[in-house]
Amino acid sequence: MNDVMHIDLNSCFATIEQQSRPMLRGRPVAITNRITPNACIIAASYEAKAKGIKVGMRRREAEAICKDIIFAETEPSKYIFVHEKLKHIMQDYSSDVVMKSIDEGVINLAAAPPHIKTRNRTEIGREIKRRLLTEVGDYMRCNVGIASNRFLAKLAAELHKPDGLDEITPTNQRAIFATLELTDLPGINTRMERRLNAVNIFTPLQFLDADEQTLVKLVYKSIDGAKWYQRLRGFEVDDYASDIKSVGRQYVMESRELSREATRARILHLSEDVGYRLRSKNLYARGIFVWIYGYDDVYYHKSTILKRAIATDRDICRAASELFKQLPSPARIIGVTLYKLQKQADPQLAFYQSQIDRAEHVCAAIDKINYRFGARKIHSAASCGTEHVKTKIPFGSTRYLDHSIT
Repeated sequence: MNDVMHIDLNSCFATIEQQSRPMLRGRPVAITNRITPNACIIAASYEAKAKGIKVGMRRREAEAICKDIIFAETEPSKYIFVHEKLKHIMQDYSSDVVMKSIDEGVINLAAAPPHIKTRNRTEIGREIKRRLLTEVGDYMRCNVGIASNRFLAKLAAELHKPDGLDEITPTNQRAIFATLELTDLPGINTRMERRLNAVNIFTPLQFLDADEQTLVKLVYKSIDGAKWYQRLRGFEVDDYASDIKSVGRQYVMESRELSREATRARILHLSEDVGYRLRSKNLYARGIFVWIYGYDDVYYHKSTILKRAIATDRDICRAASELFKQLPSPARIIGVTLYKLQKQADPQLAFYQSQIDRAEHVCAAIDKINYRFGARKIHSAASCGTEHVKTKIPFGSTRYLDHSIT
């Protein structure tokens, strides 16, 4: 029996704005992090997409294509609210629910209670759609995909957007694959398509029919080929959680006229953000990386491996500030990343351990206040005047959504 169900909200951010503001319904809407001439579109309504608006377009480019397009600035609290509502609905059907991003999640019905496990899968999918309308909003829609593993369930959820419900089974899989291109398969980009083409695999059906050794030795040249062989046949190989390798943030500067001190303040703002995220996962960092993308289209960066693992805003900001001193100005995009993460502080005590302990206790107290009353209620004086550096809502990860990042 197909036990995996993939739920995907349709055009999530734009639809949520249309749900919360009825005057936007039926109109082309584009979502950006800031309302500026060069703002990048991060989401578009279906009405906007129908007029040629695409994610990644600049505002000026979109306005040239669609004169009546409406721009809306992101409101993270709305999206997190809907994310939580969707998660709670999904958890009513199984104890094994994984949110893959802010707008999609996976239900493992093999872990469902008996009265759910025996129900028809398509009927469960229809019920979730109805609950989304009644419990979240009457303008909300989602796609539901049902299959025996996560890969095929995600593919099923992408077959008929918006508002689709599809199930891939051993009896209909070949017929569905016959209607698709290789790049329609989740995880197959144009680069991988070329590698498959090199061994005369040009369609999803040929991919499905390829023998395991061809995929292992000629296409992927690794165990990934065996995983794809199993994935295509409905076996689960994607049910795992990966460790966090780094924590980072970037920001597109408002103007090239900003002073170096104003740029430094934004670097420190990002440093405080990544520090909060690091601590929310009970991690420490041994490496820090600061980078800028200049108006000369040149990428500059500086990094360092620290003598001890750090986690407090004081230490992160101090290290980031030192690295920033070595970078030129002005910057068009800035970024701060923590890496070489570890789960515990260094076991060897420092001579000034009492100072380290005090700093960590102060930081923990500030985190509790900010978690309760909202992000950046308390922050360093050096990052004042950067309130408009809004936190972006991540599409591909939900690991920080439960820690009041807005």
